[in-house]
Amino acid sequence: MPNLLAGTRVLDCGRYIAGPYCAMLLGELGADVIRIERPSGGEDRWLLPVADSGDGSLFLQMGRGKRGMTLDLATPAGREVFQRLLADADVVVANLPPPALQAMGLDYETLRATRPDVVLTTVSAFGSGGPFSDRVGFDGIGQAMSGAMHLTGHPDEPMRASVPYVDFTTALHAALGTLAALMERRETGRGQHVSSSLLGSALTVNNSILIEQALRHRDRVATGNRGQSAAPADVFRTRDGWVIVQTVGQPMFRRWARLMGETHWLEDPRFADDLARGDNGAVVSERMGRWCAERSTEQCLADLEAARIPAGPVLSPQQALDHPHAQAAGLFQPLNFPGAEGPAPIARVPLHRSASPAAEPRRAPLLGEHTDAILTELGYGLEEIDALRAAGVV
Repeated sequence: MPNLLAGTRVLDCGRYIAGPYCAMLLGELGADVIRIERPSGGEDRWLLPVADSGDGSLFLQMGRGKRGMTLDLATPAGREVFQRLLADADVVVANLPPPALQAMGLDYETLRATRPDVVLTTVSAFGSGGPFSDRVGFDGIGQAMSGAMHLTGHPDEPMRASVPYVDFTTALHAALGTLAALMERRETGRGQHVSSSLLGSALTVNNSILIEQALRHRDRVATGNRGQSAAPADVFRTRDGWVIVQTVGQPMFRRWARLMGETHWLEDPRFADDLARGDNGAVVSERMGRWCAERSTEQCLADLEAARIPAGPVLSPQQALDHPHAQAAGLFQPLNFPGAEGPAPIARVPLHRSASPAAEPRRAPLLGEHTDAILTELGYGLEEIDALRAAGVV
């Protein structure tokens, strides 16, 4: 059975994570994804360098499975090349504010003048319709403006998550919207503009807290690692490390109370339900902390698992790579990259379709690696390609 998007061509004009990961997901479903970046390379290519060429770990992840070409869209000749690419493309992905899209000819009206049924997928920091619409922004700004940072860290020091969950959530929304648009196009023949935003995704992730605030005015503040809507839900030091424990619901709390030897707490109104336990979480965490401090991490996890209480070890990056479950489950795809000291452990897309084969794993492209091949596909001759390169267009 062919992959869902076999025969679909995607032009990836994105940067960093939200746009490029959206395009990479489409590639995982069988699309031919062409990554387009400036002749000097996109700024996201060089983050966290891991290869002799300076290519970075972020690009090795975002560029997986794509073909790469260089193209200066600011030049007339570059825009002419792009017009030829667009004539045979189905999707264009870009994460730029509207003024930048228009300046580069990547706005929907300009694109559909060449390809009427094109699907344009854009990601912006703030979405459209508000006073921040044309502003630029990154993942951390979404975290900050969603209320999430206010609830992370400590009351006197808001703290962002070190991993860019807003970017990845936005990419998932954008990929879902793109698939929906392609499905609709098969029925109607019409393309459309699909858009998503970092702030919209961040607000979605934090929506339950915002709903509670609007309706109950709890005015929550940060409590470190301790959860606020159930307990025990915290990080605890063991004799040789740390574990995280998350207990939600009355059946789970009953099992925890038995494990702790605190069954009388089941009659204590302070712990009557998840909300009450969250409000009195410091007391619950203190008891759990004493229990963990007497045991090794392995002992804690074994006893908690026997009681069917969700828990896990707090791992360093190296420990996460080496963890036996990640290894046995094949959660990483080792891919060689020129100039890197060894295979890069690229996280597999955590999606399995039982009736469809996974995409053939391919490493991220070198800068401009497939430029000549793609231009040849478009009908450019060798002399024309040489001229474009001499002019700095590719």
